[in-house]
Amino acid sequence: MPHAVLDAAFIRTASCPAGKKKVDYYDTTITGFILEVRESGGKTYHLRYRDAHGKQRQHKIGDSRSVTFDKAKQAAQVLRSRVVLGESPEDTRRAKRAVPTLNEFVENDYIPFVKGYKKSWGIDESYIRIHIAPVFGSHHLDQITLKEVTAFHHGLRDRGYADATSNRCLVLLRYMYNLGKKWGTAGAETNPTHGAKLYLVNNARERFLTTEETQRLKEAMKGSENPQLQFIVPLLLMTGARKRELLDARWQDFDLERRTWRIPTSKSGKPRHVPLSAVVLDLLSQVPRWAGCPFVVPNPKTKTPYISIFCSWNTARKQAGLPELRMHDLRHSMASNMVNSGRSIYEVAKVLGHSQLKTTQRYSHLSQETLIAAVDAAAGATGTTWASSAQH
Repeated sequence: MPHAVLDAAFIRTASCPAGKKKVDYYDTTITGFILEVRESGGKTYHLRYRDAHGKQRQHKIGDSRSVTFDKAKQAAQVLRSRVVLGESPEDTRRAKRAVPTLNEFVENDYIPFVKGYKKSWGIDESYIRIHIAPVFGSHHLDQITLKEVTAFHHGLRDRGYADATSNRCLVLLRYMYNLGKKWGTAGAETNPTHGAKLYLVNNARERFLTTEETQRLKEAMKGSENPQLQFIVPLLLMTGARKRELLDARWQDFDLERRTWRIPTSKSGKPRHVPLSAVVLDLLSQVPRWAGCPFVVPNPKTKTPYISIFCSWNTARKQAGLPELRMHDLRHSMASNMVNSGRSIYEVAKVLGHSQLKTTQRYSHLSQETLIAAVDAAAGATGTTWASSAQH
């Protein structure tokens, strides 16, 4: 364990004794400052110290050919000060090396996690692959900054993407960092999305079928090339179910005597029960069944659920003169029809399976006739005939 006053002149002439593979020269001025000299002639600066647990550690400062002696000495002094304050430079370096890139975090942690509980994990994967990964994928988690995130968010809108799409990318990135912090992932201690503001978006679209439009749609479906469409559309309209819930529905989940349909996995992730009207029961009795097929409205050719019914639906809505009508608007119409029939918003929320009333309020709609009847009733409640007493 030779000691020496390490300086630039000593570094130039220091050599490894014959018969040894390497030798460490300890500086007499900075505790733990070491010059390692190898028989090959290579020389490296280190700081040797004991961590907070009393364990001896060694931190590499740099090779003498890449770092000048003055720079190495200065670094040793800084590192020594950190050691005195209880830090461990080598642990800090290892922690840095353990920080994954965003792509590594997504592949090894995020996607495997969301696959286990999120039905729409494929949408997350798509947003990451198309929008997020090309910008941040090669960045380590601790390299992404708020400034970069904000520029990314604004850049999506500048390239023509909708505000909702831009916001979804930001929310997804924020969620990934929140999970990383929860799991103790290196580099996720600070969330770079904090401080980035979402765009104000109002996607609430009020589109509800009138009685006349409903009749036109019914007529248009009679000649559809898809024989199941005549059952799918009215069942969606009169149960308020989501399209995928009905297309995947199985007969075993229907209790026709108790007039209820149990949807095993709804959007909330929990089972819910949909009450069935007499009209729905009558319609279900007309739905064709096939031996060994458990599905309610399967593709007659494959006896499996439809992947998509867009083509037949698109043809029918255009023939009905309703090209802008979405299939999800049938669910909106169900809510509207219940409200206009005098049912409470709480009943509507229960039928549609909403956990929050504000969601139901967006879907429910009072027709103009109902509103006119309401203001007429309010006027009549005053007990006074105003028009006949008005002064001209």
